[in-house]
Amino acid sequence: MTSDSPLAPHAGLSTVKAAKLAAVGLLADRKERRELDRPVEAGSRRLTLKVERPIFILGAPRSGTTFLGSCVGALPDVSYHFEPRLTKAVARCVYEGSWTPQRAARYFRGYYGALLAASGHGGLRFAEKDPENCFIVPFLTEVFPDAVFLHVYRDGRDVAVSHAEQPWLNAASTGSGRSGRGGTPWGAAPRFWVEPERREEFSRVSDLGRSAWMWRRFTGSALSQLAELPADRVRHLRYEDVVTRPAEAAEVVADFLEVRDPAGRAALHARFAKARPGSVGRWRQRLTEKDLTDVLDQAGPLLTELGYPA
Repeated sequence: MTSDSPLAPHAGLSTVKAAKLAAVGLLADRKERRELDRPVEAGSRRLTLKVERPIFILGAPRSGTTFLGSCVGALPDVSYHFEPRLTKAVARCVYEGSWTPQRAARYFRGYYGALLAASGHGGLRFAEKDPENCFIVPFLTEVFPDAVFLHVYRDGRDVAVSHAEQPWLNAASTGSGRSGRGGTPWGAAPRFWVEPERREEFSRVSDLGRSAWMWRRFTGSALSQLAELPADRVRHLRYEDVVTRPAEAAEVVADFLEVRDPAGRAALHARFAKARPGSVGRWRQRLTEKDLTDVLDQAGPLLTELGYPA
């Protein structure tokens, strides 16, 4: 398939497009973070914009990454950022190999520093959530040797239901002119993470099938790549456990991130307490027998591997 095909939305990331994403992203980041903003004590600020001990929150879209990110963002010594537009696009270039690792590393380090500067958070611990990072864990560990990773995973049937309710991969969005945060057009076109030998198939399956496909690829990639890291750098969280036992999840995250300040732990508990367990098991009411077959065709083996009962 040629790069100018309507089914190949990833034509590369030019320097000009990268600059536009960076500018838009810096403005949007400040607006999106307002609800998480809290006073930062003057003594905790430093002039340095170096990214130290970053926290990467991984997971397939609609798996609880946004909620987990908001919890981590409640920590007083953390500067949390929601899916930075520029690095979201560069992550694709890393995966595809269209950018050298050296060039991509400069963009990641520089943009994270710019986000810290724009938010006035110099010296705070950088954290971000971006599902695309599920595919570039080795790159991130090379660029940030002291990084840690929180991975949340969820029943792929619930993910497929929730994701298909959004326009991102739905056939009806194809040609709409709308695009995601990293510049990828909405619609049924194959994404960078679709297996090359199956690209033509991707556009033919149902919306639910594409969403289940997405869940399998993101979740499977995160699991396999994180398995190569030392255990003390990774924590896996099951979404269903997070929302049904939030206090336990808060303790797990607090211990993993070495939160020793009582105020910080209290802030983490308060945010986790906002979990909504009603989102668990929606697929049982929403999926027809045909829908469930479409989802299981794409996600069945991984669901079994992760211990999700039928």
